[in-house]
Amino acid sequence: VQLQASGGGLVQAGGSLRLSCAVSGRTFSTYAMGWFRQAPGKEREFVSAITWNGGSTYYADSVKGRFTISRDNAKNTVYLQMNSLKPEDSAVYYCAAGRNWVGADYYYAGHYDYWGQGTLVTVSS
Repeated sequence: VQLQASGGGLVQAGGSLRLSCAVSGRTFSTYAMGWFRQAPGKEREFVSAITWNGGSTYYADSVKGRFTISRDNAKNTVYLQMNSLKPEDSAVYYCAAGRNWVGADYYYAGHYDYWGQGTLVTVSS
């Protein structure tokens, strides 16, 4: 399984971006997917996650109401729509794939099996 994240860029505060993560392999629909981010000098943090069938979604409190995660299993792609962006959203964003979650496993990077290379999001004030 390989993941390729894209869609990052430079945007002004209040603007929007949509990140995409294309996943290779025929087993995409069996994986739950997540987005994490890492700003310079900070630890990687959970942003959002979605179950294998899109039935449940999860968000960090810092992005709730502004970001929306979705997936298209026919296209082997997961998306992160980011609205009302703030300078503190600036980071490298990573997509990840995992299976066999229990409870709040989606929150922890260690419960993901595969990671993309990251895409840089910069929000100017």
